[in-house]
Amino acid sequence: MPSTVIDVRRRYCADDEIAIIDAVHEALVVAFQIPRADKHVRLISHEPHRFAHNPNLAQPELYTFVAVDCFAGRSVQAKRSLYREIVNRLSALGIPADHVTIVVRESALENWGIRGGQAACDVDLGFDVTV
Repeated sequence: MPSTVIDVRRRYCADDEIAIIDAVHEALVVAFQIPRADKHVRLISHEPHRFAHNPNLAQPELYTFVAVDCFAGRSVQAKRSLYREIVNRLSALGIPADHVTIVVRESALENWGIRGGQAACDVDLGFDVTV
């Protein structure tokens, strides 16, 4: 049940925003093996002057930052897979690979309140976190 925020430096049309959200979510489904219906992804569009970037980017308006908050337990290989999947899927949408930064932040299950206020460690998640 990752909670993901995608920060971008420009406005996109609704269809493009949906495509970006779907691309990142599909990468999570593939790499972290979460259920497809477990979709918790937000996209935030910033005014360019409010979102700094590496000054060497060829197309700074396309800089994209993806932050994934998730349960602890994924392997390094699953994380590597996630990074590749996100970059490949965003590249297909015209966002250059070197314009994407991804951060995975892990928390213990007891630090997540889900399904009516229960600690995630007390709930059958329906999927394996240790992939």
